[in-house]
Amino acid sequence: MHNLQGKQIVLGVSGGIAAYKAAALTSKLTQAGADVHVVMTGNATKFVQPLTFEALSHQPVYTDTFTEPVPGKISHIDVADKADLVVLAPATANIIGKFANGIADDMLSTMLLATKAPVMVAPAMNVNMYHHPAVQQNMERIRSYGAMLVEPGEGMLACGWIGKGRLAEPEEILAAISRFFEPNGHDRFAGPQATKNQDWSGKKILITAGPTREKIDPIRYISNFSSGKMGYAIAEAARDRGADVILISGPTALTKPSGVTFIPIESVQEMLDASLLNYDLADVVIKSAAVSDYRPEKVFAHKMKKTNKDDWHLSLVKSPDILQTLGERKQNQFVVGFAAETQDVEKHAIDKMNRKNTDMIVANDVSQDGAGMGVDTNIVTIYRKNGAPIPFEKMSKREVADKLLDVILQEITSVTPAKQE
Repeated sequence: MHNLQGKQIVLGVSGGIAAYKAAALTSKLTQAGADVHVVMTGNATKFVQPLTFEALSHQPVYTDTFTEPVPGKISHIDVADKADLVVLAPATANIIGKFANGIADDMLSTMLLATKAPVMVAPAMNVNMYHHPAVQQNMERIRSYGAMLVEPGEGMLACGWIGKGRLAEPEEILAAISRFFEPNGHDRFAGPQATKNQDWSGKKILITAGPTREKIDPIRYISNFSSGKMGYAIAEAARDRGADVILISGPTALTKPSGVTFIPIESVQEMLDASLLNYDLADVVIKSAAVSDYRPEKVFAHKMKKTNKDDWHLSLVKSPDILQTLGERKQNQFVVGFAAETQDVEKHAIDKMNRKNTDMIVANDVSQDGAGMGVDTNIVTIYRKNGAPIPFEKMSKREVADKLLDVILQEITSVTPAKQE
C-alpha cells in the first residue's frame, strides 16, 4: 500500500499519446494521499483535456505561463516552490531537450527551471527518437543535474514501431515515487544538484525472488507464502545503484521492476534452468527466492476428483537444490543465499552456508513480528564466510536491500594484504 499522505507532487504532462497514462497516474497518486498539481504543455492538452486532470486531482491545472489563477502569486514560481517532487510523465524528447538546455518557453519548462525540488523523468517517445544521440545526451545531462529517470518499457509503440520508448506503467511510476519518499530515499536522490550513487556500475547481478509452484494437477499446486518483496527490493536497489540486473521471479502480485532483465518462471526446475543459463554472466548471485523443497512425484494430467475416502496421500520427491547447484559450479561469482528459519537461526544459517558453498547467508526468524513473508519490513542477520555476523534492526525491505548491497560491495572489493616474506 503506497502512503503519500500530504506529499506535494507536481506532475508535468507533455504532448505525447501516453498522456492518457498520466491521468491514471494522477488518480493513483491522489488515492495514495498526495496533493497533485498538474502542469500541462499546450500540445498535451490536445491529447487529454485539462478538465480530466482537474476532476482527478481536485486541483486547478496549469497550462499558460501568463494565466494567474490566484492574484498576487506568480503561478510558475508558486507551483515550483510547493513541490516535494516534480514528476515528468510522459516526458517527450522535446521537454527533455528543453530541460537539459535550460530553455523556458512555456509553463512547464519555466517551472522546471524555477523549482528546487527533485525531478523524476519518465520518457515516452518513438524508439528511434529515444536512441538518437541528441536525446541520449540530453538524458545524460539531466541525470547530471540530479534527475532520476524511470526507464521506458519495450514493446509495440503507438507509432507502429517495436522497441524501447513506451511510457512506464502508472503503477511503476507510482512505485518509484513511493521509493523516493521511503526512509533514506532522500539520500539516494537528494535534489537538483545531487548525483545518484552508482557504486554498482559495471557489475551484473543475478537475483531470484518470490515463490515457486509445483503442479499437482492442472488446477492445484504446492507453493509457499513468499511475496517476492525482498527480492524485488534488492533488484530495484541494485538497479538504482547502477548494476545490470537479471531478476528471475516466481509468480507474485508485484509490479515488474523497470530497467531490469525480467525472467518469469513457475517451477523450481524452471528457476534452476534460468539461473544456470545466466550464471556465467553474473558477478554476484543473490538467491532470495523461497523454492519448494519437495514436489509431487507424479503430476496428474487431469483434475483429481474428490472421492469417498477421508484422506488422500500425495507422494513427494526432492526438488533440485538451486543454491547447492550454484555453489558447486561457482567460479568467480559471489553467491548469497537466504535462510528463513523459525528456530536456531544462527546454527542453520552457518550450516547452510558451509554445505552449499555460498559466500554469505542472509538469515531471519520469520516467526518474529515484522520479519515474515508478505510484510514490508524485515529483521535480518548477515553471516559471512570471513567475518563476524552483522545483525540489523527491523527496517523496510528496501533499506535491508541497500544494507545488503553495501556489505556485499565491501566484501567483493576488499583487498587481501600481500604476505610478508
